[in-house]
Amino acid sequence: MNTNSLDVIVVGAGYAGLSASYYLKTHGLNHIVFERGRIGESWRSQRWDSFTFNTANKLNALPGKVYDGNNPDGFCLSPEFVSSLKEHVSTFDLPVSENSEVVSIEKTGESFHVAISSKNNIKNYSCRQVIIASGHANEIKIPSFAKNISKNIKQLHTSEYRNPAQLPGGAVLVAGSAQSGCQIAEDLTDAGRKVYLSTSMVARIPRWYRGKDIMDWLIPMKFFDMRVEELPDPKMVNMKVPQLTGTHGGRRTISLQSLAKKGITILGKMENADGQNLFFQPNASMHVKFADEFSKKVKGMVDEFILKNQITAPPPETDHEDIPDIDASCASSVSSLNLEEHNILSVIWTTGFGGNFSYIKLPVLDEAGNPRHQDGVSPVAGLYFLALPWLRARKSVTIYGIKEDAEFIAEKVYNYSLVKPEPIPVQ
Repeated sequence: MNTNSLDVIVVGAGYAGLSASYYLKTHGLNHIVFERGRIGESWRSQRWDSFTFNTANKLNALPGKVYDGNNPDGFCLSPEFVSSLKEHVSTFDLPVSENSEVVSIEKTGESFHVAISSKNNIKNYSCRQVIIASGHANEIKIPSFAKNISKNIKQLHTSEYRNPAQLPGGAVLVAGSAQSGCQIAEDLTDAGRKVYLSTSMVARIPRWYRGKDIMDWLIPMKFFDMRVEELPDPKMVNMKVPQLTGTHGGRRTISLQSLAKKGITILGKMENADGQNLFFQPNASMHVKFADEFSKKVKGMVDEFILKNQITAPPPETDHEDIPDIDASCASSVSSLNLEEHNILSVIWTTGFGGNFSYIKLPVLDEAGNPRHQDGVSPVAGLYFLALPWLRARKSVTIYGIKEDAEFIAEKVYNYSLVKPEPIPVQ
C-alpha cells in the first residue's frame, strides 16, 4: 500500500479547487489537488464551441491576480479561460495531480483516508482535512422519458453538444431554457436550423442598463451578497441562474421573445415522450411573463439604488430584447409535437447536471445525496465543500463569489490546522 500523508487534500482542479490551493499555499499548508481529468476539465470537455462566459473578464481573475488584458469588459471563450487556469498553476507552482480520480474518502480518528485511481492503479493518501471543490455539476441529468424517443432521433446532453454540424439535418428540439438552453438554441438558429425550445421557469436580467453592464450595478448593490436565511421564500434557493449572455459583443439581452423573433418556437416544459411524439405542459406564457417580471424588478432595484445614492447615470436606454411581452404572444400553446411531421431529427437536453458525491463514505450527505454543510463547513470535522449554489450567499455560484468562498474555507482549514489533535487513549 502506498500511503502519502498531507495536511489537506483538495478534490477538483477547476476554478474553485485552484483558488483553494492558492490560499492553502499562502498559509503554508502541505496539500495536493486531485483532478479526475485535466486542469479545468469541465471547461474543456463540457462546453460547446461558441460557449461564451456571461461575466466580464475583469471579474474572472484568479486569486493573486488582477485582469491585466486589453479587454476587461469583454467576455472570453472556454479555451481562453482554461489557459488562465493552467497559467495560474504554473505561476504559483500549485500541486495538481491530473488524471487522478478520487474513488473514496473515509475517516478514522483524526485522519481522512483518500483512495485515488490513476493509470489503473489505486493509491492511498491520508490527511487531516479535505476540501471537496468538484462542484455540483459532475453528473448529467436527463429525464427518464428520454428513452421512449425513437432511436432514429439523435439525442445529446449539453455536455456533448459542440456545434450544429455534428447534428443530422432537420429541425432541433432544445429542452431547457436556462443559460445553456437559450444560448444553444440561438447557436443553432444562427446556423440556419429550425429550433423548438422547451422552456422552464427561469428569470432574466438585462445585459446592459443605464450606461453600465448589469453586473457593475448589482455587485455594488450587494445583490449577490444575499444569504439563504435572508430569502423571503426558502424555495428560491432552487431557482435557476437568471438568463444572461456575453455573446454578440456582450451588450445584448437574451430573452424568450428575442429568440422567438429569430424564428424559434417557444414551448412549455416537456413532460413526456413516446416513439414519435413529444408532450409539453401549457405553461410557456407563464415562463415568458416570469422572466419579464424579474427583469423589471431588477431594473427597479437599480433605479432605486441610483436615486438613493444620488448617482449620475443616463436614463434607461431602449433594449428591444428586454421589452416585456405583456400578452406573452411569443409563446406557443402547442401541447405536443410529432417528430416526423415537424422534421425534428435531434433533441438536445440542456437539463443540467447533478452532483455525485457517493465516493464520500461519511455522514455528510442528505437523503437526496446532496452535501450537508453550514457555509461550506460539513458536519464532519475537517471536511469542507466549495463551488455549490448558495454555499454562503447568492454569489457562491459566480466565479468571483467562488473566489471569496475559497479564501473563507482556506482560513477555516488553517485555523483547524492549529488545533492539536486529541491524543489517542492508551488501551
